[in-house]
Order: sequence, then C-alpha cells, then structure tokens
Amino acid sequence: MPRDAWMSVQEELDQLVRLLIREPSYSVDEAVDFEYDEMVERSPETVKTDKEGREDGIVRIRGSIISFVDRLDDEFTRSLQNIDPHGTEYIERLRDEQGLYKAICLAESFFERTSRDDARARVIMRRLEHIYYKPDAVVEALEQILGADAANRPVLSLQSAGNPQGLVHSICILLYKTSNPILRTRAMLCHIYNHALHNDFYTARDMILMSHLQESVHSADVSTQILYNRTIVQVGLCAFRCGLIKESQQILQEIFSTQRVKELLAQGLHQQRYTTLTPEQEKAERTRQMPFHMHINTELAEAAFLVASMLVEIPLLASLDTEEARRKAVSKSFRRLLDHANRQVFNGPPENTRDHIMQASRALQDGEWQKARDLVQSIAIWNLMPESKQVKEMLAKRIQEEGLRTYLFANAPYYNTLSLELLSRIFSLSLRSVTSIVSKMIWNEELAASLDQAAGVVVFHRVEASKLQQLALTLSERVAQLVEQNEKSLDSKLGGNVGWQDRGDGKGGEKRGGEATGGGGERRGTRTGGRGAPRGGRGRGARFAQGLGGQVTGAQATRA
Repeated sequence: MPRDAWMSVQEELDQLVRLLIREPSYSVDEAVDFEYDEMVERSPETVKTDKEGREDGIVRIRGSIISFVDRLDDEFTRSLQNIDPHGTEYIERLRDEQGLYKAICLAESFFERTSRDDARARVIMRRLEHIYYKPDAVVEALEQILGADAANRPVLSLQSAGNPQGLVHSICILLYKTSNPILRTRAMLCHIYNHALHNDFYTARDMILMSHLQESVHSADVSTQILYNRTIVQVGLCAFRCGLIKESQQILQEIFSTQRVKELLAQGLHQQRYTTLTPEQEKAERTRQMPFHMHINTELAEAAFLVASMLVEIPLLASLDTEEARRKAVSKSFRRLLDHANRQVFNGPPENTRDHIMQASRALQDGEWQKARDLVQSIAIWNLMPESKQVKEMLAKRIQEEGLRTYLFANAPYYNTLSLELLSRIFSLSLRSVTSIVSKMIWNEELAASLDQAAGVVVFHRVEASKLQQLALTLSERVAQLVEQNEKSLDSKLGGNVGWQDRGDGKGGEKRGGEATGGGGERRGTRTGGRGAPRGGRGRGARFAQGLGGQVTGAQATRA
C-alpha cells in the first residue's frame, strides 16, 4: 500500500473511532444478524435493530474495527520490510509509527467503553508488540502522544503505570487473563523479553521455567517460535551483561550451535547447500522477516557467546589430562574455531571479532591474561552494548579469575606448593580473592590440593588414577556414547519429528522452525585424571535448563 493511501486510511480510522466514542447511538459490529440497505440513511430515531423489532435507538453497522487495526498494522510492517533500511526513506516511514500507535490506543479505549473483551485483548497485543523491545526513552516518547488526548486515553497508560517497564507489566497481566492461549503465550514471551532488556535475568529465567514454554513452543505458529528465539537470545545477552558467564554460554549455545542464527531470528534467509526454496516458500519466508529496527545485533550476540565460551572452555581444557578427554567439548562451534586458529602457522593482527577472541583464547591458555584482556576489550562491538564500560570491567575481572584457574590447572603437576601472595601479584587480584577462588576449586574437587593459611601457600597432592579407575572412566564414556547413539536411532525410527510426550522416556525429538532435533543432543565428555571428579554427559536440553538455573522436570528444553 502506498504511504499516502496508508496515511489516509489511518486518519479515516481515527475519525471513525472518535465518532463511535462520541456517539454511542452508532455501533460497528461484526454480528449484525439482519439485512439493511446501505444506500439508505438511518438515524437513531427511526431504526429498528433487534429481532423482535423493538426500537433501542442504536444504529448497527456491519463491520470490524479490530480488523481495520490489524490490517493497518500489517501494512505498516510490510512496508518496512520492503524499504531499504539504510536509507532516509526507512526513517521517514518509521516516524509514522506514532500515528499508528495512537490509532491502536484509540481503538483500545473504544473497546474498553463498549466492553468487547476479545477485541480489546487483540488490540492490546498489537500495542504490546510495538513497545516490548524498545528502550524506555522511546516508549515514553510514544506515550507522550496520548497525553494531549486525555479524554480518549485508555486505562492502561504510562501515567497510571509510572514507568515503561510497569506499563509492559500491566499490559501483560491483563493479557494473561484472556481465554486465547496464543495471546497468553506471546504476552509471556514479550514480558520475558522486556525483563531481559532491563537486566532482570533471574525474573526472566524464572518466568521461562515456570511457564514451561520450552516444552510446547515447538507446536506453536512460526511467528511465536521466532519471538521465542528472540527472547532466548535476549535472555542470554542479559545474563552476559549481569556477569553470569556460564549461564549466558549455555543459553546462547542453543541458538548458535545451529549455524542458522539469522534464520531463527527472522533477520535473513539461510541459504542451504543441498535444498532450494520454491518461490512460494521464499515469499512466505520474506513475509516473516522482522523489520530492521527490531533486529538483534547478531555480531554482538556472537561476540558474547564466543567470549563466554572462551571463559568456560579454556580452564576446562587445562584441567583435562588425556587427549581423548580434550576432544570432548562444551561448545563444539567454539572448539572448531579454536582448533582452526591453533593449526595456523602464522597469525597476523586480528581483523574481526572472531580473530580477537581466538587470539585472546590462545593468550589465556599461555597464561598471558593481560594480553587476553586487552584483545577482548579492544573489540569495537562492545560499544553497542548498553553500559559498555561496566561490561568491559566485568570481562577484565573474569579474565583475571579464569586466567588464575587456568594457570593452576596447567601447572599443578609441576609444583609441590605455591604461594598465594605470588598468585595475587601475577594476576593483580587481592589476596582474599585468590584465596576464595582456590578454596572454591578445592571444595568442588576441581583441584587436588589443600590450603595452608598459616604459611599462605597451596599444597598440591599427587593423585593418580589407578588402572582400574581409568578403565572404569573409559567404560562410562563408551556407555554414554552408546546411549546417545541409541537415542538418535530411536528418533530417526520415529520420524525425527515426534513430540516429547510421544516418547516413553520423555526425551523425544522435537521439531521447531523446520528442523527436527533429537532429545539427546551432544554430551559433555567425562573428565579423567586426578584434578577433578568425573562429569557425566547431559543432553542439550538439560544444559539449556541448567543455564536458566534449574532442570526442567518431565521434558527437555526444545532446541531453538
């Protein structure tokens, strides 16, 4: 639809809704069960509207206000999808969102006065989809438009809620009471996204786990699955900003392990090697794409994922003794990049984000934590993250701590005792922090040592696994691999798209976003040697649930 025609429709719709609010004797309704001549003018004084022929003084007109609002919003989104986002035309078109938002709020006020709950819930969902992902300043600017028209302002407004986050909360609470399950699900995802946007990780995590969305989202429509993927990425970024590196890595792993990030977030089409899309399929995919101003920066999300993987994977690599155990990876995508970087004969200066992180990983392996810190902090993409200064400071501190852990894992066989004060000077950490980190490693049985606080040293113990223990660990690895292969075979026999409830063990494959995935997923390798306790394998869904802070009972989380 041309912009001029769209603007004309929006103005006409505003006039119609204002007229209906001002004149209660006129009503536009879909359920008009009698015929009338549209060419004949009718007035409240002469019209007969009900089946019995009684005069109630209301002129009923067949039509649907909510359908007009839906079509207007859809045309606005479609126009943004077909405009070059890097030109001035996109900015000019985006300014029309203020008028659209005002029309949506005006329709909401009309449905409140006429007590049409279903239509009101649909239009409130439209309103929520325009504000849940926006920063507070932008939401406040949108809400200021409603201040000039106080008579037609809906009940839920920024003035009544106090702040944009409170407004989103009030809207979602109202939508939770509706009978439409799709609206409830989308409201929950928008609410979680907004909490993650405001760095409220624990609330977002608890809402995901308690709602069990990861169990049922595979059966939802495609747009809801896209919203779920966007929410998961935002929760992962929220965990990263809050300094929860392990949780961030486990959550983002579910998206970045697929190698189809842009397709899952509806921010681009994935060119598959051996399959081609028909023109109809490609057209359907393009209509699902998110407008450019709603995109999540995938390069920023990838940088967060790779840095989190580095801080988790490098100490784990140093703690493993055998080459077979080192082949087991927490993040296979990160391990592939690291192995490729290690095979290079010559490494030049880093040119992109991946190069910075791979060189920082190698420096962290070699104990050069200052170099690793400088390489990570020099990545320019951090400037696009909110509170970038605090994020860089957090990363510097975590690199110091993980550098200390890596140093202890790698050099424990060569020391009998090691001074805590020396470690404090090497890694520029306080003596209390060093003592805390070492004590935690000993408590978690990651380090076979004891702490002599009187002498201020760490006393390392030589604990070598016996031949029988090594064989038992090898056997447990083989059994874990056998179980994984059996799960994959069973999934392939059942067609690869069976739901979790169709399997007796509750670990069936799930299909979401056009890709069937097995419930078993990849598994962590067990750890061998004397530095730490063996670690059993866990499926991909279990790692996702653990990344959110707890195991999901009865089913594994779906693969995004």
